Amino acid sequence: MPLLALSHACVDVYQGAVAALVPFFVAERAYSYAAASGIVLAASLLSSVVQPLFGALTDKWAMPWLLPVSTLVGGAGVALAGVGGSYGLTLLVVAVSGIGVAAYHPEAARVARQASRGSHTAMSWFSLGGNLGFATAPLLTAAIVATGGLRASPLLVVPALAGAALCVAALRSIRAREAAVPEKTAPSPVLAGDDWPSFLRLSGAVVCRSVVFTGLSTFIALYVRQRTGGGEVAGTVALFVLYLGGAIGTVAGGKLAARYGRLPVVRWSYALTVLAVAGVVLAPGLTRGPGLAPGPVLLLFVALASAGLYVPFSLHITLGQDYLPHRVGTASGVTLGLTVSIGGLASPLIGALADATSLRTALAPLIALPAFGWLLVRALREPDAEAVRGD
Repeated sequence: MPLLALSHACVDVYQGAVAALVPFFVAERAYSYAAASGIVLAASLLSSVVQPLFGALTDKWAMPWLLPVSTLVGGAGVALAGVGGSYGLTLLVVAVSGIGVAAYHPEAARVARQASRGSHTAMSWFSLGGNLGFATAPLLTAAIVATGGLRASPLLVVPALAGAALCVAALRSIRAREAAVPEKTAPSPVLAGDDWPSFLRLSGAVVCRSVVFTGLSTFIALYVRQRTGGGEVAGTVALFVLYLGGAIGTVAGGKLAARYGRLPVVRWSYALTVLAVAGVVLAPGLTRGPGLAPGPVLLLFVALASAGLYVPFSLHITLGQDYLPHRVGTASGVTLGLTVSIGGLASPLIGALADATSLRTALAPLIALPAFGWLLVRALREPDAEAVRGD
């Protein structure tokens, strides 16, 4: 599990890096908000289309070789994003990166479930790896691109090389463990039937979460720079807080779920997100002046929004797998991949609205989405753990 979590971190660097590159595309290539958000769309569009396909394939066949290969593809696309000045080429390579990320997640979730033997806690650590990758992305991207410009982006391939090596090591470790431990002869547990209505409601809620997170991650750096006048550093710090809060929230989510149950924690998280996003968008007095410094106030709301968005992250995955115990790959592809990447489809709409009005106005609709997500999860019931897992 540590090897899989670290490889997950290396892959999700490239989901975070696309949003982290947006301010540099705006500054260096003078892209509009809509054009810049189109790059996020390119990373999400093909990923959203092919993610269920990879999930369905992993339900039929084990494809562990996908882990290192998809890691390299995801990294190569982002590494080439800053090469040349062609907008079309940038869209193409970022789209290829999205396909690599899409291919990784369903199979990685299947392998992680196998390695964790169905443990919710172990799966939360696997999810934490991805969130740490998100958190590292703006710092890594800023360190490379702010120093060498967009043409230095090929250096961003390094995490992919490390991630591919970690994937190979994890798969070898799993095979060695299986060879050393004789297979139990106990009868296989009887799995509960697939609960599609509950899974679809859960997926709808996660889509709402995805749009909010992608909208914030795409534009929060630019928004904070506008509201505080803090320059690129302030924007990078805000994006880092958004991602790092997610890493902390994932660990907290597993612990809270162990005490209070998964669904109550998910519901509380969506309610918190409504208030936190409202704070980010609507809180007054975020210009420099006497009294409490504006930067910390805004960053506090960003951190709360991050916690609300990420506390239920690993719980979404295990709930989805338990609602569809016969289609774990499909459930993983949707809850871990598709509903994460599909948020990028809304980014151009947010960007176009920002070009027509203001960035603050464009972010305001994000307040309503977690409220709708809360309504969807409110009616869900907890899956029968014994029937699903057989332990």
